Amino acid sequence: MDNRPKPDDRRDNVERIQFNIDNTIRNYRETEDMLKITEDEKQKRELEEKNKRRALALKGMKKEIRQEAIDRKNEYK
Repeated sequence: MDNRPKPDDRRDNVERIQFNIDNTIRNYRETEDMLKITEDEKQKRELEEKNKRRALALKGMKKEIRQEAIDRKNEYK
């Protein structure tokens, strides 16, 4: 059995990260809409916490995508 790790293929990282950013933004906006109509305080707090985590994740993904784009431009050198 061949247990060698697969070579690092980063060619689609920018697109993959952008896909994740788009999904996170969509989920954030949907949650904001839910917050407007939700009356349950516990559920509101949980939704607000989720969006706080999403906002932090977005910051990290945006930083990562910038670095990946630079690396791609430099042909991963």
